[in-house]
Amino acid sequence: QVQLVESGGGSVQAGGSLTLSCAASGYRDSTYCMGWFRQAPGKEREGVAAIDTLGITTYYADSVKGRFTISRDNAKNTLYLRMNSLRPEDTAMYYCAAVPRRLAASCGSWKSYNNWGQGTQVTVSS
Repeated sequence: QVQLVESGGGSVQAGGSLTLSCAASGYRDSTYCMGWFRQAPGKEREGVAAIDTLGITTYYADSVKGRFTISRDNAKNTLYLRMNSLRPEDTAMYYCAAVPRRLAASCGSWKSYNNWGQGTQVTVSS
């Protein structure tokens, strides 16, 4: 079972930027898809961005395309989410997630993810 620890959340004004990080440990191997999800109060958790095992192919929710960038450093077992042009509607708890590649139809298959961090809060004020 992989352990995931997020950091980098905080409060920012609309139009600002934040970078989230997720430190992963407990890998049995390096072939994990990784992703970021978020959940706002009263709403269901939604997939935001995902990345394949080599960090080549990325997937984004339509609401964040062009504003958010997901990346990973496999040497450091760390996942990142660079968030630019933040909007009040981006306010949510952000979760790092992972799934063994062999268990996912693709790394962009949001419903496949089965390992979760504890979350980091992002608040965007207008």
